[in-house]
Amino acid sequence: MRFPKISRSLRQLTSHVLAIALGVVLMVSTLQVLPSQAEPAPTVTVDTSKLIVQRQSPATAAISSTSFVTAAVNRVGTAVVRIDTERTITRRVDPFSEDPFFRRFFGDGFSQQMPPEQQLRGLGSGFIIDKSGLVMTNAHVVDKADKVTVRLKDGRTFEGKVQGIDEVTDLAVVKINAGNDLPVAPLGSSSNVQVGDWAIAVGNPLGFDNTVTLGIVSTLKRSSAQVGISDKRLDFIQTDAAINPGNSGGPLLNGQGEVIGINTAIRPDAMGIGFAIPIDKAKAIAAQLQRDGKVAHPYLGVQMLTLTPDLAKQNNTDPNSPIQIPEINGVFVMRVVPNSPAASAGIRRGDVILQVDGKAITSAEQLQNVVEDSRLGQVLQVKVQRGNQTQQLSIRTAELQNAS
Repeated sequence: MRFPKISRSLRQLTSHVLAIALGVVLMVSTLQVLPSQAEPAPTVTVDTSKLIVQRQSPATAAISSTSFVTAAVNRVGTAVVRIDTERTITRRVDPFSEDPFFRRFFGDGFSQQMPPEQQLRGLGSGFIIDKSGLVMTNAHVVDKADKVTVRLKDGRTFEGKVQGIDEVTDLAVVKINAGNDLPVAPLGSSSNVQVGDWAIAVGNPLGFDNTVTLGIVSTLKRSSAQVGISDKRLDFIQTDAAINPGNSGGPLLNGQGEVIGINTAIRPDAMGIGFAIPIDKAKAIAAQLQRDGKVAHPYLGVQMLTLTPDLAKQNNTDPNSPIQIPEINGVFVMRVVPNSPAASAGIRRGDVILQVDGKAITSAEQLQNVVEDSRLGQVLQVKVQRGNQTQQLSIRTAELQNAS
């Protein structure tokens, strides 16, 4: 009877011992895992003289600061103007409309539906280049206008007087009398522009005043021939900043708010492509327009095409081709303008221009630039190939009278 009691006592004692041991183990573990609860935090001494101040990165600064576009537009915005034009055209009266027999069939109201005069309105942009009130814009904005009205951003309007127009470069200068304290657009340099630079177009597209669009410079020196306007002599800045009718004559800015070009809306079929006249070209033309009211451009008087051996070969293998062309690099003369310097010098249709003053000519754009950079009345030594023979001709440049 005593053995069961002893066994029961041993079991109870063992349980108490295990409980005490488990409690001791848990306490020790807690003290090892959480020393901060048992000991004070160590004191750390910082030497402030050795601290390095981390500068804000350009990306972070750009995000946190005012947009560079805003800063650029604020720098030039008040100098950008809206140009409204009016032009009255007179219609030729149709003699049939006054004929009694004609009026019996169509009625007296027919002639009244066709007014003899019609007023055309135009819209463009421009920017002030001098405090005296000189405004630069496109020639096609103000050409043949009877009335020119210049509206400033602050709402003031002034009558503008066209000082000079150059159709060849599509540039014009307009003068307004508004005192001598007008805002002036800062002019940059188009020679420093690179593909990929920011391009900001400012103007009044489609009548929406003070509109800003942003893009980049897509390419440089896009010739007027490539753009599709052979009557101009320009190498454009191409941009994907939106340029629409009404933007014409407005400034194209760089990221610093300097004018690098003059926007020109010339390709209505272009999607996402705009063109601007380089400001360096505009500066030179503006000075001549202020002084003389026009710009004298030398010319030869040929319609031309860039010739390559492949292009000539394609022509020569065509059984219907009326002419065989030398398979060389040069400029093919498609037509000679009558009574022009080229005609007087003996240039003929089908000639291939190889050199001018000893310099090789390989493209129509290159030849056009050489002529544009020459002086009026300057004699150019032109080497041409005619059939299997080469000839040296002397051509004296003359002034281009009509851009078309």
